[in-house]
Amino acid sequence: MTLTSETVKQQAQALGFHQVGIADIPAQSDGAVEHLEAWLALGYHADMAWMNNPRRFDVRQCWPEVQSVICVALNYYTPQQRPEGKEYAKISRYGWGRDYHKIMHKKLKKLVNWLQEQSVGVQARFYADTGPIQDKVWAQRAGLGWIAKNGNVITREYGSWVFLGEVLVNVALTPDRPHSEHCGTCTRCIEACPTGAIAQPFVVDANRCIAYHTIENRSDTIPDAIANHLEGWVAGCDICQDVCPWNQRFAEVTDVEEFQPYPQNVAPKLQDLAEITEEEWDRQFRASALRRIKPEMLRRNAKANL
Repeated sequence: MTLTSETVKQQAQALGFHQVGIADIPAQSDGAVEHLEAWLALGYHADMAWMNNPRRFDVRQCWPEVQSVICVALNYYTPQQRPEGKEYAKISRYGWGRDYHKIMHKKLKKLVNWLQEQSVGVQARFYADTGPIQDKVWAQRAGLGWIAKNGNVITREYGSWVFLGEVLVNVALTPDRPHSEHCGTCTRCIEACPTGAIAQPFVVDANRCIAYHTIENRSDTIPDAIANHLEGWVAGCDICQDVCPWNQRFAEVTDVEEFQPYPQNVAPKLQDLAEITEEEWDRQFRASALRRIKPEMLRRNAKANL
């Protein structure tokens, strides 16, 4: 059969993706490369050296045969709310349930297999936070949403509570229109960030970001300028998403059962995490995206809050 954008989208939706769009490979820069270069030059990537991978600047360096990028999104929002009280640790919503990589990869692999079965010569490969792909840039190019002032992709349907994935395919598919930006004059995310990590609209400085320091920073200590403003966060940070009007109005409970929270992830106690053992960590965060945060990091983060 002939592979078309419409059949691809139907199959992606049948596999359970909440959004799907298609982008072609731009013949000329749309500003994304220049934005990344400027961000790197300012040192805003902190210790994340992988952000400077040359392949991130040109998707054809990842795979020269690519002609289209199929972009998908999965809504992960669940309605549970964190309890009030300074004794509780805060974990970012993305890490409440089962590791999203496992969910995304399973669906993306099925989509790739289906694509390659449609016609001789069709080849594809997938990514979901697992390679030098600018996920957010491609999502905007494919019309899923726009990159907001807080650096997240906001969709009209689900706000920013979405996981992103891409399938590179060696077939020229009809692309969707890139999404326009709809933050307007709103600055709630910028004003709400306790560490001033949003250096200017659409530019996030990882050196000042709570999410960076609780997840990616491998140092023995967290800088005082961050530690003094953690506000309970030990794994990621949702402040700029929680205050976003798009999320407050359009968040929709996911139908992906695996994203429902493990009970211990919504309201853990800071004191418990400050003393967590290797065995307890292994048991509590099994099959979780939070395994990226090693036990000694979790103890460090909790103690910094205490």
